[in-house]
Amino acid sequence: MTRLFLLALAPFIAACEPVEREKSGRDLYLDDCAACHGPQGKGDGPLVASLDAPVPDLTTIAARYGGFPRDQVMSTIDGLDRGTHFSGAMPEFGAGDMGDTIIVERDGLGTPIPTGLLAITDYLESIQS
Repeated sequence: MTRLFLLALAPFIAACEPVEREKSGRDLYLDDCAACHGPQGKGDGPLVASLDAPVPDLTTIAARYGGFPRDQVMSTIDGLDRGTHFSGAMPEFGAGDMGDTIIVERDGLGTPIPTGLLAITDYLESIQS
């Protein structure tokens, strides 16, 4: 009788398993970017000394570009566009799993963008000084 009761409860117990929540942009930044760019994005992470090129201060992106260039930031993180000045030290995060994609619509065009990429970009925009 007890076994039968436990078997009957099994689907309900399975439904109560904790659901893994998506990481915030800050969490993703701390996991993937802070080692080089530092915990506050100032370019002073613990791996800076081992790199051949200076690491940019990510809190001044908007000041350097006269506004926050979301597309360029996403493209740089993803690895699509690194520019001629880029040292090559930064990994191409787009080659890995950046989460499910969502369609972001702008000017009538829908672009699939990974949720992790959007989250990190939103976080970087939020720390502009």
